[in-house]
Amino acid sequence: MQESSTKLRVEVDAHQNVTDLLVQRAADAPEHAAFDVPASSSGLWTQVTTAQFLADVRALAKGLIASGIGAGEAVAIMAPSRYEWAVADLAIWFAGGVVVPIYDTSSQVQVSAIVADADVRLAVAGSPGQAETLRSAFDETGAGTLGIWAMDAAATGSETGTLAKLTARGNHISDADLEHRRQSAGLDDTATIVYTSGTTGEPKGAVLTHRNFLGQVLNIAAAYREVVHSGGNTIIFLPLAHVLARGLQLICLASGMRIAHISDPKAVITNLSVLRPTFLVAVPRVLQKIRAAASAKAAGAGLTRVWDAASATAVEWGSYSEQHENADAAGASVSLRLRRTFYNALFFTRLRAVMGGRVDYILSGGAALEAELSLFFRGIGVPVIEGYGLTETTAPLAGNLPGNIRSGTVGLPLPGSTIRISDEGEILARGIGVFAGYRNPRHNDDAFVDGFFRTGDLGALDADGRLILRGRVKDVIVTSGGKTIVPMPWETSVEKSPLVSHAVMVGEGRSFLSALIILDPDETRDWALAAGFAIDEPQGADLARVVDARLRAHIQEVVNSANVRVARSEQVRKFTLISTDLGDSSLITPTLKIKRQVILERGADAVEDLYR
Repeated sequence: MQESSTKLRVEVDAHQNVTDLLVQRAADAPEHAAFDVPASSSGLWTQVTTAQFLADVRALAKGLIASGIGAGEAVAIMAPSRYEWAVADLAIWFAGGVVVPIYDTSSQVQVSAIVADADVRLAVAGSPGQAETLRSAFDETGAGTLGIWAMDAAATGSETGTLAKLTARGNHISDADLEHRRQSAGLDDTATIVYTSGTTGEPKGAVLTHRNFLGQVLNIAAAYREVVHSGGNTIIFLPLAHVLARGLQLICLASGMRIAHISDPKAVITNLSVLRPTFLVAVPRVLQKIRAAASAKAAGAGLTRVWDAASATAVEWGSYSEQHENADAAGASVSLRLRRTFYNALFFTRLRAVMGGRVDYILSGGAALEAELSLFFRGIGVPVIEGYGLTETTAPLAGNLPGNIRSGTVGLPLPGSTIRISDEGEILARGIGVFAGYRNPRHNDDAFVDGFFRTGDLGALDADGRLILRGRVKDVIVTSGGKTIVPMPWETSVEKSPLVSHAVMVGEGRSFLSALIILDPDETRDWALAAGFAIDEPQGADLARVVDARLRAHIQEVVNSANVRVARSEQVRKFTLISTDLGDSSLITPTLKIKRQVILERGADAVEDLYR
C-alpha cells in the first residue's frame, strides 16, 4: 500500500468561516479591482472594486435575512457563471445560509431531486427557463416557500421577483444584525451541499464545511503564489456550480486576483485579447481544440509539414524544460534552441496572442491530460499545471506546482492532504478538503475505509510521491477470458484526435474489445467539408451511427495508433462511429465527461452488432 502526504501550510482555526476571506481582503485593499463585469452588449468591460463587491454582498444578504432565510437554511442558485452568481454565493454565507448550487443545464428531474433532498427554502435563477424549472420543482416538492428571485428582469414572472427587489427588502436590517448572522456559522458547519454530476449513478449531495473551503483556499493560495496574485487576472468559464470554479473564485478573491465570468464558451476566445488573463483553467478537451485549431490554420496556409516540425520542437523543448527545471535554456542543444526560436517567431508567439498574450499558466483538470499535450503547451511558453480532485475533496487534492511540473502525473498531494493507493489500486484521500460524508447516510456505506475517502479512481504513486491516474474503478472491463482491462489509456489516446469527442471501450464478458467512438460534430463537419463532402448533423438525444467510408478510414488510423500504444490484450478490434448531441445534459456532464452507463444503455444495439 503506497502513501504520500504534504504538510499543511496555513492553519485555519483563526478564522470564523469563509466570509472572513472577503472581509479581510476588503480591509486590506478596498479599492483594488476584484471583478471585470460586462458593461454592455458592445463587448466593453468595467471593473468592480473589492469594496463595491462587499457592499453588494452585504446588501443582498440583508435582503435574504429580511425574506425569512434563517441560519443554516438552504438557498439554491441556478444560473450561468456571472458576477451576480458570485454576489449571491457570498451573500448566502453572510446571511448564515447554506449554498446549494445547481447546474444551469440540469433537467427538471435533477432539479426537483436536489431541491427536495437539500430542503431548499429560496432560489436564485438566471434565465426565464431556469426560473420556470425551479418553480416546477418547488410546486412538485413543496420546497422553496420563500420564492424565486431572478438575476434579470427578463426572467421574472408574476411569482418571481428580481434580486434588486430582494435586496431592497433588507433596508431595515442593521449592520449589527448582519454581522451577527455572518458569524453564526463556525468552521465545522455546512457551507454548501454540492451534488455530484452522476457519471456512474444517481447524484449524491456532498456536504462541504467552512473548514473544507478555508483549508483549501488558504493552503492552495500559499502553494501557488506565482500563479494567483494581486497583479494577475483570470476568466472563469467553468460553471460556478462546479466546486473547482467556486474554489478558484475564493482563492482569487482572497489573493486579489481579478475575475471575469464568461458563461458562453464561444465568447471566451473573442474576449481573451480584451481581458488578457494571466491564468486560465481548462479541461483537456479545450487544450486539444486549441492545438487542433492551430494545426488546421497552418494546413489552410499550406504549412502542414512546417507546423508538424514546430509541434515536435515544442514537445522537445517542453521535455527539456521539464527535465532541467529552472535551469538556463542555454544548456539546450544549439539545434533545439535555433529551431525553437524560429518556430516561436513563426507560430508560438501568435498562438500565445490568441490566448491574450499574457497567460503564464493554464490549470488543467476534470480528466487526464496526455503528457505529450502538456509538453507541447510548455514548449510554446504556456506551462500546464495538471491537478486532480473531486467534489468530495473540495476540488484539488493533488497538483503539479510552478517550477515542479511532471507531465503524465497530477502532481503531489496539496498541503494538508494525504493520498493512499489501496492494494486494489484505488486512490484514497484524507485531508483538510475531504468532506465528512454525503447528505444521505446510505451513500456513505462504502464511501470510506480506515478514515480515507474512496475516490473510485485508479492510480499509482511514482518514486517522488506524485499521483498518476489510471482510470475509474467502475470502468474496468473483465473479458470472458478473465483478463482485466483499464480502458483509460486507450481511450485517452483515441481522444487525441480532434474528430473524437469521447471514446468508450466495451467488452465486459466478451471475447474481445470493441468501442463506441463519439464524434465531435464541429470538427467532423469541418474535416468533411475540407475533404469535399458533408455529414449529417446529429438530431436529438439518439446515438446515430455514422457509416461514411472515408471518415471511418481516417478514424481507423487513429485506432491503429492507439492500439500500438497498449498491450495486445488491450487493443480494440472493432468500433462504431457515433454522432449525437453533445449538449445533452443527460449524456454529458457540465465538465464534459461522458456518462458511460447512459452511452452503453442507449448504444446497446450498436454494441451488440459489434459482436455479431
